[in-house]
Formats: sequence, C-alpha cells, structure tokens
Amino acid sequence: MKIVGLSGSNVGSKTRTTMKYVSEKLTSQYPHVEWTFIDLADYSVQFSDGRNYLDYEGDTAYVTRTIMEADAIIIGTPIFQASIPATLKNVFDLLPINALQDKIVSFFVTAGTSKHFLIPETQLKPILSYMKAQTVSTYVFIQEKDFMNKEIINDDIIFRLDALVEDTVMLTDTYKRIREEKESMYDF
Repeated sequence: MKIVGLSGSNVGSKTRTTMKYVSEKLTSQYPHVEWTFIDLADYSVQFSDGRNYLDYEGDTAYVTRTIMEADAIIIGTPIFQASIPATLKNVFDLLPINALQDKIVSFFVTAGTSKHFLIPETQLKPILSYMKAQTVSTYVFIQEKDFMNKEIINDDIIFRLDALVEDTVMLTDTYKRIREEKESMYDF
C-alpha cells in the first residue's frame, strides 16, 4: 500500500510539524505501508497551464506522478486569508479530473484561530469530491494554541491524528479488498 503525505504549503511550520507527527505515527504503526512525504516547500512545482500531468518534467512531474501512483493521500494544509494555499490548489489543478478516483484521502488543517473551521468544508471537501476521492469522514482542525515550540501540545489533537492515520490505513485496506473481490467476480 502506497500512502503519500502532502504538505500543501511552501511556508510555515505548523503543518510541517503535524505532518512529521503523522509520518512518525504511520511508519511506526504500519511498517508495511510505503510512505512518501511531499513537502511543497521542498519542490519547485510549475503553475498548471492545462497540459496533461505526464507532459511536465522535474519536480512537477515527480509530485503529480507520485500522487497518481498512491493508494491514499494524507493532506496537511494551513489556512491563509480564509483559504487553502495556492500551492495546494495548484497541485489539484495539475492533476486530471479523475486523479483521486479509488484513492482514500484524509486531511488535517492548521489555522491561527477557530474562525477558519469551515474552510475545509467549503473549499477542500468540494475539490476532493469533484476529483472523485473517497474521503475519510473526519478531519483534524488544529489551532495556533495547540502548538508550542514546534510540538503539538494538545492531547485531543494527538488522539484525533492517531485516529486519522488508523482510519486512512483501514479504509485503504478495505476499499482495496472490496475492489479485488469485485474484480474477481468478473474474471472468466
């Protein structure tokens, strides 16, 4: 099983801190998972210009192809100015419309205050639905006050992140098994 962690911003530390925790949890609890972490701060991704994702080269090709080859994606994104970052939206724009079909997608959001708690519902979920992702029903919303010295200090957030990782792996396994059973029914 291939799971990609996608940190959807090229600035800031809270999303990266949270993704580091998710990465450590996933790799220690589920050693059979092939985990790839993409921090958009580490890549020079071109702006989408309408080409097929296979026509891009360099970092853009690596990011898009890695996502396309994944069985599941865990997205971490900050909220800036009441919106998801352009860097994350650009990644979605680079991918084909059905890019997330048959993929489990879960996510967490970091924000300065609770004022932004509906942004994932109004911006991220519609994009994921449009791209045909099977989303984990609950996401984790993390505020500024949940961090101290680049560490998560809220036990409830830790508990919810642990559940997010577990749900992502379990749903990916379950959907894969269902698809295999369905396909075997039609093998003649």
